[in-house]
Amino acid sequence: MTDAIEKYSRSDRTFPLITNCIDDEVCEILVRYKHQPMLEKRHEQLKTQYNVTPVLFKNAERIEAFLFMYFIAMTIQALIERDIRMNMEKRGIASLPIYPEGRECSSPTAYRILSLFDNIMLNHIIINGREIKRIHTDLTEVQK
Repeated sequence: MTDAIEKYSRSDRTFPLITNCIDDEVCEILVRYKHQPMLEKRHEQLKTQYNVTPVLFKNAERIEAFLFMYFIAMTIQALIERDIRMNMEKRGIASLPIYPEGRECSSPTAYRILSLFDNIMLNHIIINGREIKRIHTDLTEVQK
């Protein structure tokens, strides 16, 4: 039993990393591997946040169309996040106070960004087909 424990302790915190990138340096492969969870984050969101599974459509075309719509939504979500974060960096903004109680957030998600605009309203008063007045909610500094 102690031999098995000894053998296990030597291999603890190690794992095989199998690749077909035979020309790449081991360190490069490890860096790419460690970046993988960020790439798979959107795939994880399909199963957790969006609760896409199980898909109960009867034919493959409907399943493909359904998942394609989610793909488009997630692409838009990623573009919103990228745009916000790039603009934050360009303007030297380290974080935004978008969490409850105005707590700071250094990597805003699309959900958080879009929820900032939940209370925004635009009303058009139309009489006899003619717009008489336009009323809108003023933006806060964070929303701007």
